[in-house]
Formats: sequence, structure tokens, C-alpha cells
Amino acid sequence: FSVGMSIGCDSATLHSFRRLNPRLALLPLVTIAGTLAGSMASSLVLPHRTLSDCLALGSGMGYYSLSSIFITGIAELSLALALLANILRELAALLLAPFLARRFGSLAPISVGGATTMDTTLPVITRSVGPHYV
Repeated sequence: FSVGMSIGCDSATLHSFRRLNPRLALLPLVTIAGTLAGSMASSLVLPHRTLSDCLALGSGMGYYSLSSIFITGIAELSLALALLANILRELAALLLAPFLARRFGSLAPISVGGATTMDTTLPVITRSVGPHYV
């Protein structure tokens, strides 16, 4: 609520949103598709986990608490496994952001970080891609 109010009341932020390329609205959709595709690929590498198990773990999109809600119905999956999957995603964003920005473009580190791009990985991503994308 607070973030929405601060963005809504700041006319400079609203004007900067209007100047953005409309294709940037596809970034969340591409991030979701990539996350689910990676989750599906991980089910091929982890034969002891089913496709639905891997999709449940990946569907948290970097939110630690959301992942645990998704897997509460699956007794075999522990909360620690969901936490580990999200921490690895966050670490990848922290450690690989400069490389990803140079190799794949400015939006790649934002997509890799998932939900963490607006909190813990934000400083590294800002340093890697610049304040314009933040």
C-alpha cells in the first residue's frame, strides 16, 4: 500500500512510466515463463522429483514465504528445499548480475532475480544495469 501511494503521489515517477517502452511490460511474463521452464528442466535432471514437485518449488518466483505456501500440500517437499531453491536464485542474481548484464542485456539480471530484485539484489542490479531500469 505504501509503495503504491508513494508512486501514485509522485508525478515525476508517473511521467517516467509514460516514457518507458511498452515492451517492458512483458518482462514479468517472460520472467514467469523462464522460471517455469527452468523448473520443468530441473525435473529432467532430478529423477526423484516429479514435474509437479519442481513446478511447485519454482512457482515461488523468489518469494521465500510464497514457496512454502505452495508446497504445504506436498508432504515430501520440505520448507528447507523451497528456501534453498530461492536462496540459490538470489545468489545467482547477486553473483552473476554484472556478467548477465554484459552478455544478455540490461533486463537479464532483473529477470534472474525474480522477486528479490526489489529488495536484496537491488543494489547489485542497480550497479550492473544503471538507475534507469530501477
